[in-house]
Formats: sequence, C-alpha cells, structure tokens
Amino acid sequence: MKIAQVAPLYESVPPQLYGGTERVVSYLTEELVRQGHDVTLFASGDSVTSARLVPICRQALRLDEHSIDALAHHVLSLEQVFQQAGDFNILHFHLDYIHFPLSRRAGQPNVTTLHGRLDIPDLAPLYREFGDIPVVSISDAQRVPLPHARWAGTVYHGLPEDLLPFREGPGDYLAFLGRISPEKRVDRAIEIARRVGLPIRIAAKIDPTDQQYFNEEIAPLFEQPFVEYLGEVDEAGKADLLGGAVALLFPIDWREPFGLVMIEAMACGTPVVAWRGGSVAEVISDGVSGFVVEDLDAAVEATMRAATLDRRRCREVFEARFTASRMARDYLAIYESLTSRTSSARRHDLRIVAQQEA
Repeated sequence: MKIAQVAPLYESVPPQLYGGTERVVSYLTEELVRQGHDVTLFASGDSVTSARLVPICRQALRLDEHSIDALAHHVLSLEQVFQQAGDFNILHFHLDYIHFPLSRRAGQPNVTTLHGRLDIPDLAPLYREFGDIPVVSISDAQRVPLPHARWAGTVYHGLPEDLLPFREGPGDYLAFLGRISPEKRVDRAIEIARRVGLPIRIAAKIDPTDQQYFNEEIAPLFEQPFVEYLGEVDEAGKADLLGGAVALLFPIDWREPFGLVMIEAMACGTPVVAWRGGSVAEVISDGVSGFVVEDLDAAVEATMRAATLDRRRCREVFEARFTASRMARDYLAIYESLTSRTSSARRHDLRIVAQQEA
C-alpha cells in the first residue's frame, strides 16, 4: 500500500526531546515500512526515517529561532501533499483539522488521527460541518465530546517492542515525565513524593506559555531537597528514568486523550499511579500495570503499594496491547476499509455514468 504520513512541523520525526505526536508518527511510519509498505513522510527536514522524506522546512519549528509564522509552513505542507495526492492509496494526516476543506474536495481516501483534546466548544460546529471526513481517536474517552464526528475507529498508541528495556527490580525514587503545565499537575506529584517519603525525579518540558506558571507556582517546589529536576531528556535518559523508578506518577487534572508516558513506563515494567480522567482507565489495567485513583490520599496509598506489583506483568500488558506492530495493524485495517469504500463508490459512479450515456 502507498501511504502518505503528514506530520506536524513543530518537532522533528522523531523528536529530539519532548514531543508525543511526532514520536507516534515516527513509530507508525517505521513499522509500516518494516511491514513492506511504501510510505512517504511529509515532515521537517531534520526528521530521520526509513520512509521517503519530503522535507517541508529546514528543521523543527520549535528549534528554529528564525521561524515566526508556523501556519505558513503547514500551508506549504498541504500544498505539497495535495500536489502528490494521486500517488498514494491513502493520506494519513496528524494535523488536526487544517486540511479538511482540501481533503473534502480532493476526493482522495484520507484519514486523520486526532491527537489532542476535543472538549473545546469551538470544535463542535467544525466537526459537525465536516462530518464526512473520517477521523481516528486515540482513546474512546477522547471522542466523547464529538459523538457526531465520522469516527473510523480508535487506535491506541504503540511503541517498538525493543525501544525501552524491561527492568526487573525497581529503584528507590518516583518519576514524573511530561510537561510543566497546570493540567499535568507536577505539584501533586511532588506532594505524593513528600508524603510517601521518597525522592522524585522530574523530566519535563516548559513551554513559553507555561513559563509564568512555572516561575510562580512550581519553581519554589523544586527547591525542596527530595526533588530533582532533569529538564528534558532524550530516549536514553527516558529509559533510565522510567526503568529505575518505583512508579511513574501521572496526576493529571484534565481529559487526557491518551498519555504516551504511561505505556512507556509499562514497557520498562514500571507501574503507573494515575488520576482517573480521559483515557487513563482505558490504558491502565488497575491493580496490574498500576493504579487508577481519584484523590491525593488514594494516590499516596497506591504509591506505597506500587512496589508490590509484578513488574513483569506490567511489561506483559504493554506487549499485549501497546506495541507499534499492533498499532500499525489497526491503522492498516482502517486504511483498507476506507480505500475499499472509495473504490466501491467510484465503481458505482462509473456505472451510473455508463447507464446515462447508454
């Protein structure tokens, strides 16, 4: 199958440091190539892939100090994609909704994975208007705010099986990995660590929009002696951080669409203590790969029990549900369904034209 993968341009594919969407695009692209498909990746020029790369901009926009207008680059990407659209069996977008008017008019089989939050009032009329555009959710919980969208399926994220090594025994600290932002609640993670009497290592990105929040509310918490801030970490640093932890803390305060870090921890055999919300109850097998909690007291109790969970069972949950090979198979089933439906519709249209001409 000839497949176009269209990535955001804010990070490279895969990202050098933090970046969930682009990381998933990379895992999917590489697995599709490994399975023998002809894949073209539209992404930033510093991306690394075994697919054919169409470089839209010189480097990831977040790392380019000269880039001011990110939208301009994404419009250029869409022009490149639709100029070549006829070369592909299907176009797979990871750009939210920016391409919808073009996809509607191009008539080429396409699908869009929605990676972000959908509980935003502005989105409802847009997805109602574009109810003909097939979209994929990354959890069943993610799609709840938009029941009228044309859902082609839910596909959970997956990681290459050999990406993060399994660690048999836990270390002596807790871990937090993600962004420093109000909805990620690193302050809760620090309070849990304080109450259970364990140090916490925090690897996190700080976006410019969250800098004031960090300065005013989080930076003072980082001054406590049991808190170690690592900044952003690469893949090797992530493996060390997660693999050596007693548990990953995921104390979110929003409707998390998926939460890639949860399955990264599972791959290492590290259980997750996570607040119920969004995808959490779908991803975590409660009492097996971690605990789903609803308040701080429950989180403290669960964290103290985390070391009793079988780390090998955590890894087995990952291998059964969250590998890149399973993710690719799920997407291929959707691709095949959409392309066969389009082919049937075209054959139907040709028959009508032939009957009219006769």
